[in-house]
Amino acid sequence: MNILVLGDVVGPSGVTAVKEKLPKLIKEKKIDFVIVNGENAADSGVGINKQNAEDLFNAGTDVITSGNHIWDEKETMQFISKEKRLLRPENLIKPSPGEGLGIFNSKNNKKIAVVNLMGNIFMKKSEDVFQAAKKFIANIKLKKDADFIVVDMHGEITSEKMAMGYLFDGKATIVVGTHTHVPTSDYRVMEKGTAYQTDLGMCGDYNSVIGMNRDNSLKKFFRDPSAKKHFPALGEATISGLMVTADDSTGLAKKVQPIVIGGSLRGRT
Repeated sequence: MNILVLGDVVGPSGVTAVKEKLPKLIKEKKIDFVIVNGENAADSGVGINKQNAEDLFNAGTDVITSGNHIWDEKETMQFISKEKRLLRPENLIKPSPGEGLGIFNSKNNKKIAVVNLMGNIFMKKSEDVFQAAKKFIANIKLKKDADFIVVDMHGEITSEKMAMGYLFDGKATIVVGTHTHVPTSDYRVMEKGTAYQTDLGMCGDYNSVIGMNRDNSLKKFFRDPSAKKHFPALGEATISGLMVTADDSTGLAKKVQPIVIGGSLRGRT
């Protein structure tokens, strides 16, 4: 079983890169299931609208996860309840529209549970993420309720993400971090068989400041009055993520491979 998880899609260049590169990647790598964090897919670089979601699904994405920017496009609150393949963080303050987890069928008829969590430190106020994770672990068991389990931990700090990896080790197929838009080099299979990476990076233009126009970002750091509201860089985007080969019998990971294609980080597939 090959599962691909891609980091935050940022702005038009990120969406275009996924549309252009994902179908070929699925075919070449024989990928059975694709999860993409789409919370920055909108033209503004924050939020996701219905058209963005459709573009990602049409490219071969099976599930879209999100994070703190999930409501930045107002229309998302209206369609997320109907679009079960778009997840918002499970530990958002209740009640919130949509779902934070789901069990989905893969192309090869396997059940994939996906849960979207959001960190508590330096993020929007949400319920305790570790309590939410503990509840999920109690209710969704690997090889009982789902053939494979994937966790998107959307968070600012590395320690939260690492701790979440150890909490799920042996209980989930994959735990990956999103949000910081910079790929970390600690991808591995953990001691009890869970694939892990602290942050997948982004699908966006890396000649930028975490996907945003670099010149305007510098102006903001200098408090230049001519600085505008952040807007995404529009150069060629890099696709960043992790492909995991999982064992059908145990649901745990056997091998991990970082996926970095195109743009300024090209050449590590």
